[in-house]
Amino acid sequence: MRFIVAGTDTGVGKTVFSAALARALNANYWKPIQAGLEGETDSETVQRLSRLSRERIIPEAYKLRLPASPHISAAREGTSIEAHRLAIPARSGPLVIEGAGGLLVPLSPNLLQIDLFSSWGLPLIVCARTALGTINHTLLSLEALAARSLKVHGVVFIGEPDAEAESAIVSSGKVRRLGGLPFLDPLNASRLAEAFRANFRLSDFPGSSSQ
Repeated sequence: MRFIVAGTDTGVGKTVFSAALARALNANYWKPIQAGLEGETDSETVQRLSRLSRERIIPEAYKLRLPASPHISAAREGTSIEAHRLAIPARSGPLVIEGAGGLLVPLSPNLLQIDLFSSWGLPLIVCARTALGTINHTLLSLEALAARSLKVHGVVFIGEPDAEAESAIVSSGKVRRLGGLPFLDPLNASRLAEAFRANFRLSDFPGSSSQ
């Protein structure tokens, strides 16, 4: 099985969830566009937290220095993001693809990230933070996906549990709650794997293999 891990915004925790899911599925991982190279990249974070072999971390199609919307970061470097360079890599077994920022982030003046997702036709897992404003942000994201007839596999809530907000999103968005991932301090591979096992059912992610 191949999944796109998308977020309602930037910084919601989709990289950490991607690491947990990739490890649980023994999957390959791909971050097509990395915007921001200071410190650890998302691919490096996923490898560290998932303990996957380096061969399972597919190189980015674009690595841009500026931590900004990809179309801005690319323009600052005198380049542009081309859709033909964002074809899904041919790999056997499960694949976790992590998006950049929110769904409607522009990749170029003529290409939104959500339209790239639409061209791929893969099921999406939407990561939402459990903070003030999450109902609005998540329902708007789900509405945008529905408008393009994209398949939503489910929603993952990241942060302190908020039963009322989560229930409102599941009910109004007509979407499945896959689980919740709490903030972990310290955050390391062992604690992340334990948190995933405690809060998610592997059977909800077809294509898993035994560890």
